[in-house]
Amino acid sequence: MSDYEIHAIRYGHDAKRKRGENVLRADDHDAPMPMDFFVWAIVGGAQTFILDTGFDAARAKARGRDLVRPIAQGLQEIGVAPDSVKDVIISHMHWDHAGNHDLFANARYHIQDAEMKFCTGRCMCHDFMRAPFEFDDVSAMVKKVYEGRVTFHDGADEIAPGLSLHWIGGHTEGTQVVRVRTKRGWVVLAADASHYYENFEAMRPFAVVNTLAEMLEGYKTMVNLADSPRHVIPGHDPLVLKRYPESRKGLSGTVRLDVAPVD
Repeated sequence: MSDYEIHAIRYGHDAKRKRGENVLRADDHDAPMPMDFFVWAIVGGAQTFILDTGFDAARAKARGRDLVRPIAQGLQEIGVAPDSVKDVIISHMHWDHAGNHDLFANARYHIQDAEMKFCTGRCMCHDFMRAPFEFDDVSAMVKKVYEGRVTFHDGADEIAPGLSLHWIGGHTEGTQVVRVRTKRGWVVLAADASHYYENFEAMRPFAVVNTLAEMLEGYKTMVNLADSPRHVIPGHDPLVLKRYPESRKGLSGTVRLDVAPVD
């Protein structure tokens, strides 16, 4: 069995973000804490898996975020054609992780049972709970279910040798992480199970939370699944681009996570 390459592709940015939006009960509530937006390409010898599908230009404008580059462009820069992708993993259904509905036309989608129950059920009757979701994203996923293009998971599942999904919860009811075997060991792609390094390293929860206890326990679970805390990759931290080398020389905004960090 071969090891996987992992590419973190930065496609969006929020320069106006404040600490109070990212860290629960932050003392320095109004201090700046910018946020990056990523999708991840997990590239094996015979197959490529994509983690999350991000947002497009229209959604960026509506939500007041910067689209740094289209996701299709970021993938093509590392040699991945969206039409060739057979498997897409959705960490959860928030608007910045579940857009670009038609980009992966030939892919099967992997999502937790609990997440579809969450984003189509009674919790969405509340404006506050519904705010991070988009109806278009949810309805597009329901359409894929009826097209036979969705595989549901309940907890932990190995979907390929050296690649497994693990329910974490916390941020949403069905948030999941991805554990990947690489040449530097087992890496865990946290997505929104931990937005920043600070969240899991200092056990300081993210401010958007469905179940606080699950979020805190999830931080410990991720570290246990990985070979070390340095093998856990948060979902939105600009430090990821500083800690890991470029996937290709001169390719700004895309880094390799299957190699040792540079600091």
